[in-house]
Amino acid sequence: MRIAIIAPAKPIDPVVGARVAAFAALAFPQVELLIHPQCFESDGGHFAGTDARRAAVFVEAANDPAIDAIWFARGGYGSNRILADAMPRLGPAAHAKRYIGYSDMGFLLGALYARRIGKVAHGPMAIDIDRERGDETVARSLEWLTGSNAGVEPGLGQRPAAAFNLAILQALIGTPWLPDLTDHVLLIEEVSEPMYRVDRELFQLAHATQLAGLAGVRLGAVSDVKENDPPWREPLEVMLPRWCAEMGVPYLGRAEIGHTQTNHVVPFGVA
Repeated sequence: MRIAIIAPAKPIDPVVGARVAAFAALAFPQVELLIHPQCFESDGGHFAGTDARRAAVFVEAANDPAIDAIWFARGGYGSNRILADAMPRLGPAAHAKRYIGYSDMGFLLGALYARRIGKVAHGPMAIDIDRERGDETVARSLEWLTGSNAGVEPGLGQRPAAAFNLAILQALIGTPWLPDLTDHVLLIEEVSEPMYRVDRELFQLAHATQLAGLAGVRLGAVSDVKENDPPWREPLEVMLPRWCAEMGVPYLGRAEIGHTQTNHVVPFGVA
């Protein structure tokens, strides 16, 4: 199986590429990882190449019938900037692939799922090999990419599901890139935000007409929380049920997703 690693947002260090390739060679010998050199490029000190370059590499990999799946290298900011250029250029081969990532890659996952292009999942990326026990983390995505559900989030049931970083989901609301999530269980997670911003994001989630048909909401990790001044006193276990009640959907408890080592795979739709 041939899996392409590309970077639609920020670049990765070549050491990360070497580590994840070495792990895959040992643990998944049936996989050939194709790490595109674009993953190591830089433009403007932030992006893995210009917008045009990142879009072109994504389209090239998606439309290549010799590539079976696309594994996003990392998040950061930038994949939203290539949607208008890249999405209209995807051809038949793109529909036959699996795509996996999270964080900023939610822009691409949402746009692909909205157009029913391929099979998409929220799950660990190549850069997660650098986490403590990162081999366990990235193995979950490689398992899903190769057809196994061993690394899938354990609380998924029979309802269709989707998962997003909360800030990315907030940015998708009101755009043509947000998929129809009617009757879906929505799993959300957040990182590097103060709690007042999480609360503000949940306000928009609760009142977005595009999300009115959700079957329920589950909460993943809210990690690396930035300090509030004055301190924030309302715990997440109170905050999220309150907003779910205002939204008129059930709060269904916690989920094992997020910017953590325990991040699990959430296939969009039915696992």
